[in-house]
Amino acid sequence: MTHLEHFKGETRKKGAATEKYRRSRRERILLFGALSLLLIVLMVISILVGSYDLTIPRILSALTGFGDESAGVVIFSLRLPRIAAAVIGGWGLAVSGIVMQTILKNPLGSPFTLGISHGAAFGAAFAIVILGAGSSNEGALRSSAASLLQVENVFLLSIMAFAGAIASTVIILLLARMRKMTPDAIVLAGVALSSLFMSGTILLQYFATEVELASIVFWTFGDVSRSSWHEIALLAAFTALGTLYFITVRWDLNAMNTGEDSARGLGVNVESLRKRVMVIAALISGLVVAFHGVIAFLGLLAPHIARRICGENMTMLIPFSSILGALILLGADTAGRTLIGTGTLPVGVVTSFLGAPLFLYLLIRGRR
Repeated sequence: MTHLEHFKGETRKKGAATEKYRRSRRERILLFGALSLLLIVLMVISILVGSYDLTIPRILSALTGFGDESAGVVIFSLRLPRIAAAVIGGWGLAVSGIVMQTILKNPLGSPFTLGISHGAAFGAAFAIVILGAGSSNEGALRSSAASLLQVENVFLLSIMAFAGAIASTVIILLLARMRKMTPDAIVLAGVALSSLFMSGTILLQYFATEVELASIVFWTFGDVSRSSWHEIALLAAFTALGTLYFITVRWDLNAMNTGEDSARGLGVNVESLRKRVMVIAALISGLVVAFHGVIAFLGLLAPHIARRICGENMTMLIPFSSILGALILLGADTAGRTLIGTGTLPVGVVTSFLGAPLFLYLLIRGRR
């Protein structure tokens, strides 16, 4: 074979590989568009279903300002905030989960398994029992999931829950820095912190009054109907900025997928990148948990589904994880509102049923 023929053969191979990559990229972009369309359809369905009957003409009339007042209140004050909270909360937990798994090189990494959610639960319980944020304005629990219990100081409870989430992250990062812990050991430290914070929460429940105990239990269920538009806007801003940062360092994260030594050889400051990514992911997931309570396994479930669809490339993995997280949480909330007539099934219960089988599957199959 002459040099010219060899050169032409190599050129054809490269051209075929390039065309295959472009075709695969187009297919994934189309799939992302389909998932986006599915999310819009699910949002419309979520507006329609519920104890108050709505139709598409009534929704359009309310959106244009010509509908009846009761339909407008249901849409703008109840259902739209809940939908927005579910979409943004699912997006935040999913994107936090995918970067944690990548930076730790561990498929079990997520806000729930690293103790961030349990730290937030302890912070909320501390605010309710010790700081008095759990007194109730009502004598008994009501049937609506959106207003089971009116916590007296929601702002204080959210601040303490957020502080608990950040405290868990700081402890893990300090342990990793002092003891030079491996990524696997960091996940084990997160499991140990989860047990510690869970024990602290149980201890606070033991000393709580009946009303305070009911407040703690209700908060830990996980519910996207608690947020106001101000909280939703704050969470959306943090999540969008955090996602934008993750996209800007996507090539560094891709390098981390090849191993720490390879990443260092490519010029990545592994320790600095891990610290920055973990802190930002903890800020996002901490806000989600502070506003909506403990939503289990979503940060584990959505990234693994996204990997099945688009592989390990963070350029595709970050947006796919984000939209899948939004789809799963909105779907779980909509199902929780319709499966039981009173709409009292918390979204955290639904995500636990979805995530637990996957968690067991990962433990059985290991790193594969």
